[in-house]
Amino acid sequence: MFESVFRALFKYERLVFEQGQFVLTATRSMWLVAAVAAAVALYVIWTYVRVHAVTSRDRSVLMALRAALVVVAVFAILRPVLLLKVAVPQQNFVGIVIDDSRSMRVADEQGKPRTSYVLDQLGRPDAPLLQALGQRFVPRVFRFSGAAERLQSSADLTFDGTATRFGDALDRVRDELSGLPVAGVIVVSDGADNAENTLDQSIAGLKSQGLPVFAVGVGKEQLARDIQVTRAETPRTVLKGASLVVDVVVTQSGFAGQKVPLVVEEDGKMVSTQTITLPRDGDSQTVKVRFKAGDAGSRVFRFRVPVQTGEEVVQNNQRDSLITVSGRKERVLHIEGQPRPEGKFIRQATDEDQNLQLVTLYRTAEATATDPDKYYRMGIESPEDLVGGFPTTREELFRYPAVILGSVEAGAFTPDQQRMLEDFVDVRGGGLLMIGGLRSFSEGGWAGTPLANALPVALDSSIPKPLDPPLELAVRPTRTGLSHPAVQISDADDQEAKWADLPTLTAVNNVPTSSLKPGGISLLTGSGPRSGEQLVLGYQRYGRGKTLVMPVQDTWLWRMHAKMAVDDKTHHNFWQRLTRWLVDGAPERVMVSGFPDHVQRGEPVALTAQVFDPEYKGINDGRITAHVKSPSGRIEDVAMTWTIEHEGEYAARFTPSEDGLYTVEVGGTAKDGRDVGRGMTSLRVAPSDAEYFDAAMRAPLLTRLAEETGGRFFKAADTSALVDAISYSGRGVTVIEERELWDMPIILVLLLGLMGGEWLYRRSRGLA
Repeated sequence: MFESVFRALFKYERLVFEQGQFVLTATRSMWLVAAVAAAVALYVIWTYVRVHAVTSRDRSVLMALRAALVVVAVFAILRPVLLLKVAVPQQNFVGIVIDDSRSMRVADEQGKPRTSYVLDQLGRPDAPLLQALGQRFVPRVFRFSGAAERLQSSADLTFDGTATRFGDALDRVRDELSGLPVAGVIVVSDGADNAENTLDQSIAGLKSQGLPVFAVGVGKEQLARDIQVTRAETPRTVLKGASLVVDVVVTQSGFAGQKVPLVVEEDGKMVSTQTITLPRDGDSQTVKVRFKAGDAGSRVFRFRVPVQTGEEVVQNNQRDSLITVSGRKERVLHIEGQPRPEGKFIRQATDEDQNLQLVTLYRTAEATATDPDKYYRMGIESPEDLVGGFPTTREELFRYPAVILGSVEAGAFTPDQQRMLEDFVDVRGGGLLMIGGLRSFSEGGWAGTPLANALPVALDSSIPKPLDPPLELAVRPTRTGLSHPAVQISDADDQEAKWADLPTLTAVNNVPTSSLKPGGISLLTGSGPRSGEQLVLGYQRYGRGKTLVMPVQDTWLWRMHAKMAVDDKTHHNFWQRLTRWLVDGAPERVMVSGFPDHVQRGEPVALTAQVFDPEYKGINDGRITAHVKSPSGRIEDVAMTWTIEHEGEYAARFTPSEDGLYTVEVGGTAKDGRDVGRGMTSLRVAPSDAEYFDAAMRAPLLTRLAEETGGRFFKAADTSALVDAISYSGRGVTVIEERELWDMPIILVLLLGLMGGEWLYRRSRGLA
């Protein structure tokens, strides 16, 4: 409507004014006429100034109307024109680049798929848009999804591409059209670019070659009815039987407030389900999903919302995540300065977990002038293990992924052992937990030691002795703790009620929540009649690893208190999951990763391996090989090279050729011939479903692509001016055309309007 009114008043389309150059082409005689008209206008204004019979307001209005009338007349006399560079018919090429990906099948335009526009306008020789382009240009048609290729016939369009990579497609089209007179490039797409790289370089290449892009956006900018599982944040590796708490992000439009099930499946079997209430239209909701990892191996878990009636896109209702479930047994070193119930019940809890092995040192006698400390060892693998007590070398200590320090004073460790404990977290990347007791924290002399730097709380060296009597604390999870995997004492959603029903604990260490360092995070707190809010469990990341503190001394009450049922597993669940999280993420000597971990056949995978010696220093110049096993069992050896940029980092690339799960085992030898160990990872090769996520038409991307290259953006419903826009782009082989403006209808309208306006004003004021 606006365009038709504009053309009726201004003679030409708005596009002509945007692309044309305005000039005045009057002859000398016409300039003389204009000068005379201007002089007459000045005289009229002067006569109005001398008239005293009218008010100043009337004088101003009449002078303005007369002056405007003269200006319009002079403008027409000076013969204004627009100069346009117009493409010479049949002398220029135009590239037509059609999105051939799956997202073009989305039926969001009155129930019709986006492909209908392509097929109606460009899909046959007599199609309207293709025919109009062919009358002025020489079309070259391309299709693209992952890459671009020349299209010989519209029958070659499949709309089955599993990726949309604008940058690669535009670079290919630019190369194909290089050296030809090109008036412009038309891109027909929904803008669903899912490439890793930005468009900056591709846009720069188009600008340098003078190729304007005219983008045609198909589809709706906002879907009316759709539910999307936007993201599932899962760990890469977990222990067998791990209880997971996963953040799943759900986005929707058109189903606000509706209750739907969120299902977790593995290999077609339901693992977990819960009912969620969908957020407001356009909003995202993060849902905490609880489920257990099953048997060891590479597992694909699917997070799914069943398809609802009326959804415009049904393929984005699920997300798949690959999780490697490890069956190895993690050995955790636990040291106590004196026998006490807490250590006994921690062992009982972890002994029931087949993937945890607690190696315990109980000090049975303190050192004298002639004898060192004596320890009772439990959970050792050989008689030589820890025969001298706590490890005295980094190599021996770094064999463990986690350490639990019980009620043992800092003086029980040599200065080098204290530094080793800090390096255990910082360099080795292990997890360290300090639990409460008479000889823990500041009361045990740990303030001012190297380990104190790594702890999430600030220790006060002025604290003289343990609290007597101990503080009684009712333990509660913080908001963060409610969903943290370390403190999940139940597999149900009744976490808060379960915590509220537990017996109180006691603490002889004064560690208020205010002692948390800036990087510390509180998971459990406690309060009682004689204390303010005390920290019960907190942690922080430190270097490669993490440290935890738990300043209570008797969690065993959650097992033995009279109110706890004989078969209650709260204490066992707490210590198993806390210990599992303590070892989680501790690096092995060979750490392998593949990026991305979900690819399609024919897409390269970047492999990275970090290789450490027994003291977790990077091994450089080693002979490292990746053994890649395909789903069919074929093994390919890929040599890895040291990147030089980082100590012990090796890299390689390989391209999978089969769908399914690949396993990658990395090993080799150091330059001195020693074996470096083994590390494994897995990756999934399958067709990508990225096309169906965020499937609405992305006008901002298409608009940017057009504007930065000198083209224009059109919606599919309004491409009537597309052919003219390309013709007037000024690119390719062009001629200069003049478009007269003096006879525009708007000029006559203004002249009549100003004269009529003056007469009406005079009449209304009694001056006519």
